[in-house]
Amino acid sequence: MSNIIKPKSTIGIIGGGQLGRMMAFSAKERGYNVGVLDPTPNCPTAQVADWHIEAAYDDAEALAELAERSDVLTYEFENVDAETIERVLNQVSVPQGTELLLITQNRLKEKEFLKNAGIPVATYAKIETEEALAESVKEIGYPSVLKTIRGGYDGKGQVVLKSAADVSKAAELLENGICILEQWVAFEKEVSIMVTRNERGQISTFPVSENIHEQNILLKSIVPARVSQKVTEEAKKIAEQIADQMNLVGVLGIELFVTAQGEIYANELAPRPHNSGHYSIEACSDSQFDMHIRAICGYNLPQVDLLRPAVMVNILGEHLEQALELNETKPVWHVHDYGKAVAKVGRKMGHITILTDDLERTLKEIDQTAIWQS
Repeated sequence: MSNIIKPKSTIGIIGGGQLGRMMAFSAKERGYNVGVLDPTPNCPTAQVADWHIEAAYDDAEALAELAERSDVLTYEFENVDAETIERVLNQVSVPQGTELLLITQNRLKEKEFLKNAGIPVATYAKIETEEALAESVKEIGYPSVLKTIRGGYDGKGQVVLKSAADVSKAAELLENGICILEQWVAFEKEVSIMVTRNERGQISTFPVSENIHEQNILLKSIVPARVSQKVTEEAKKIAEQIADQMNLVGVLGIELFVTAQGEIYANELAPRPHNSGHYSIEACSDSQFDMHIRAICGYNLPQVDLLRPAVMVNILGEHLEQALELNETKPVWHVHDYGKAVAKVGRKMGHITILTDDLERTLKEIDQTAIWQS
């Protein structure tokens, strides 16, 4: 049986963004102290934590201090330095370990892991040179997507190849290092599922979320996803399989493509709570953040129930001012503000969750606000 990290202990969070902030809310509710390591003064997590070490994520001394002052460490985004974390493994409990990070930080390793785990993925190839790109495009065909194997989010670090004319444009990405070329999946819907597992091997999945993106940034999540029961069950099975194969501890977000024929392909993994799981704060018996804290602290996991259907809408910098006014005009909508100092176009500043018994009506109501019209 795993050790239980009890309330009044300290949870150290690497990364001070909105995910850390929401983790901290769940931790504080359960009686934990919270410390955060992040280079940004007064970052979203620091605003609600007990203390803040203002330093870079790969600052070995700062991480050693975080470890020294904490009983358990977790991270809120995947671009933290795995090697730096490895140095403190003998100093403090890091239930998520570093293997999960090393896999999800590298798109090639991630695809190889999924393929070996028997999870369907799009055909892909490792690309190191322009010649290799030209050769692989012949085999994989158009449309296809070239992505850097490290970094990149919200559509950054990737180019869609629709014809031979796009190949030279894509070659610029190779200047950043090794890339991966993926066959384009003709999907009808993008969905995701959050899964939690603890060190005892208990697994709990969340409802499947249907995700609508605009300019590669998540705009809306609709729960439950408007997909067949068969797709829902298959997504749950994939999530459980990945969680077990990875020896997951904590929450993992899994993005999936669903074709018109109901086939499912895994797209990406996020080794942490996920934007498309924010609806769970109001709509579920336990939120993804509650479950993450339970798992990393060694507690038993309940099964998660969807209490009511919901739509979650992201508030980006360009929406912030109008969206905050909804506190007055839409009192039953749950408006979250992440407390970020500067609102920039395309930057996630908050989200809204709307509980509903009529998803279609609620989607129309969101459109009628005209806030999210492009």
